[in-house]
Amino acid sequence: MSTNLMSWWKQFKPKACSVKVKAVAKPEVLAEIVGNLVGSGLLDATLQDAALRTLTSREELASTGIGMGVAIPHVKLDGIEEAICSLSVCREGLDWAAVDGGPVQVLFTVLRPSEATEKHDPQEHLEMMRWVAGLARNPDFRSFACQAKNKTDLVNLLKEMAPQ
Repeated sequence: MSTNLMSWWKQFKPKACSVKVKAVAKPEVLAEIVGNLVGSGLLDATLQDAALRTLTSREELASTGIGMGVAIPHVKLDGIEEAICSLSVCREGLDWAAVDGGPVQVLFTVLRPSEATEKHDPQEHLEMMRWVAGLARNPDFRSFACQAKNKTDLVNLLKEMAPQ
């Protein structure tokens, strides 16, 4: 059940990521990201509405914009067995009501099961989220993410930044 620390990046599949978010308003951005998760085959289409509702409700509760151009929308979702992750970039920046008031360019979206499963250890998930938060604070990571030419480059950047 344990995911190797060095393989957290593997939870981000290129097909679920985006180097050019097209939407400009938060609800549409979340819909685009959820659409990418469904289109990649990681999220079952029957859970699309529930995922979007849950992410939207989370943002209404409090913005996931942590500052430094990064947002980390993350929610528990019934009906999934393991964490589903996406990394998306909007070079122009999005109004996300981030804590520092600045625009968001890098979005880590994480859906996780509501409970522990064979493929999901909540404690290990916290460790992965700490890793994501560390990437968010890393100016080099943010800069390279915004320069990524394609989805594979984004995931390769995550791999490069994985704990050794």
